[in-house]
Amino acid sequence: MPEIPEHLLRRSAERRKALGLPVKGEEGGEAPSEEVPAAEAEAPTETPAAEEAAPAAAAAGGGGEEVTESKGGVPAHLLERSRRRKAALAGGDGGAAEPAAAAAAGGGGTARAGTATATRPAPAPTSTGPGGHTQRLLTVVKSGSIQQTRAEAQDKVHTWPHLLVIEFAAVLTVTAALLIFSALVRAPLQGLADFNQTPNPSKAPWYFLGLQELLTMFHPMVAGVTIPGMGIFLMMVAPYVDKNPSQHPKDRKFAISLFTIFLMFWAVLVIIGSFFRAKGFNFAFPWNDGIFFDL
Repeated sequence: MPEIPEHLLRRSAERRKALGLPVKGEEGGEAPSEEVPAAEAEAPTETPAAEEAAPAAAAAGGGGEEVTESKGGVPAHLLERSRRRKAALAGGDGGAAEPAAAAAAGGGGTARAGTATATRPAPAPTSTGPGGHTQRLLTVVKSGSIQQTRAEAQDKVHTWPHLLVIEFAAVLTVTAALLIFSALVRAPLQGLADFNQTPNPSKAPWYFLGLQELLTMFHPMVAGVTIPGMGIFLMMVAPYVDKNPSQHPKDRKFAISLFTIFLMFWAVLVIIGSFFRAKGFNFAFPWNDGIFFDL
């Protein structure tokens, strides 16, 4: 016998209370036999076809005759139960028709239950079932077999307006800061260049001092093309080598290590060219010969 879900047992107990039948587990109630749950499970499966075929069965049975044959695919016990129910509502059998129909449909029951319900009047017909439900149960479906699909939370937002508004505000802030800085801080230009008075040492701007420092160590082809090209190439392929989407530093060790090496290599070259190169672009310590660099 298949396991009956809890919500069906609860609905069956409510229905038995409404009909005045004893409920298992309550005071004064007897434990139903093994066949009673099967009858209760079959009771909700009455289809609309049974109700439609009931008048025809009643007419064919001569009004009070018992229906023993199935018609239109509807079992005989359902047709008999419908006939007895309609007869009880019409006042033909009184309150004793319903217990007899329940005994015929359920395949038995306890004598005490039939005696207790025989004295109770038939309940008034309603358009809804127990609990206000209007659906008829066709089959028993386990609750675990129904899958519930829920939308997963995403940490993504639209580019507009979430990103572009922030970028636009950042651009306005930087522009205002540069405007205020340029108005308050003086930055005088040096005099015109004179080829008869070349400064010694002649240094490039600080952002090019790394390349100038490499020119003192390697051939111009290697210092100006090969080494910077390799650095740029490694920075380009880094996203394809490290495909980890995480933004935590502990999960992006390759990308962070590569960028740190590139940044430190270039920063060291700029510092050496700025503070450790004296006249003739020779190496010198700034605490001995001074600083030959205009900030």
